[in-house]
Amino acid sequence: MYTFNKILADTTFDDAIAHTRQALADKGFGILTEVDVQKTMKTKLDETMPGYVILGACNPKMAFEALKLEPRVGAMLPCNVIVRDLGDGSVEVSAIDPVASMSAIDNAELHNVASQVRQMLSDVVAAL
Repeated sequence: MYTFNKILADTTFDDAIAHTRQALADKGFGILTEVDVQKTMKTKLDETMPGYVILGACNPKMAFEALKLEPRVGAMLPCNVIVRDLGDGSVEVSAIDPVASMSAIDNAELHNVASQVRQMLSDVVAAL
């Protein structure tokens, strides 16, 4: 599995985004980017889809450690967290598993940092 997932029942899409932002902040993550995929698909392709937002989350301390160990790891940053409306009154939140995403990089020290971030993101999803 390459993501940690949790389905939030009986919640609105906007509330799920707010709760996800707060859970990330509680674990030291900030949001560097936000991509409203639903809006982009409507604007660019005139396609309609349920709510779908990608939050580009970053823990500055951990990102700095990773960049010191492997300068090109920035191509894999920030850690993406998806919030998507399932259309049935529930919302799924999925966070990338940084160990899975960085498995192609042969650097044991980087894998230690990725493991720490993995636990942090797993905790975020579990806290929702």
